Amino acid sequence: MEASTTTLCFDFGNTRLKCAVFSQHHLQQVVVLPTDATNTIAELLQQYQPSYSIVSSVVHHQPEINDLLAAHTQLHQLSYQSLLPFTTPVTKPQTIGADRLALCAAAVHLYPKQHCLIIGLGSCITYNFVNNQRQFLGGSISPGMHMRFKAMHQQTALLPMVEAQHDFPLIGYDTKTNLQSGVLLGMAKEIDGIIDAYHQKYHRLQVLMTGGDMAFFQHHLSNGIQTDNNLLFTGLYAISLANR
Repeated sequence: MEASTTTLCFDFGNTRLKCAVFSQHHLQQVVVLPTDATNTIAELLQQYQPSYSIVSSVVHHQPEINDLLAAHTQLHQLSYQSLLPFTTPVTKPQTIGADRLALCAAAVHLYPKQHCLIIGLGSCITYNFVNNQRQFLGGSISPGMHMRFKAMHQQTALLPMVEAQHDFPLIGYDTKTNLQSGVLLGMAKEIDGIIDAYHQKYHRLQVLMTGGDMAFFQHHLSNGIQTDNNLLFTGLYAISLANR
């Protein structure tokens, strides 16, 4: 890949550390990072020879990573002070998570003149609303799938820790399936209900969803949703271009 056209987009989340490689304005590859060690980042720099990089982080990653990226690329650290394709007329814009900024940027990039509700499925579920005037007005946050399973296990004496499965019943027939039905169907009905509430208030609403947990309950949703596992990276790349 030519250095002049390559950008590394880093997403340091609570659950996973990932890097997307963009070349000639196209997403080429998404790499799941085993750790945030500097040698891991150095290997990516050696392999792809990028000219630009952007970091979205909701964790306390090693500061040496930014130093390394700044030494070899034109680095942008995403924050509320970044040049964004939307405004943030909220009370404390400095408290908006970097992941939410990236998701909103992706929605505005893809649907610039529409109301957009962007649902991010990570450690938490984030509901992010951008109106057709490109204003991020906020949204809501609720516990994510793994957090719900973990909370029921850790905050009770007898409930086990279970994993999500694609095939689970409406009516659980044992403890495991009761927990799976409660979490997965509960999330589906929560998401549908919030989408319905937004549809009642805003016409021509575009709903987008991203996150690796979608497959477990996506077919239980009754609302039409555009899904894209790489939506956050689309937003990061758009912000990277704007801040060069």
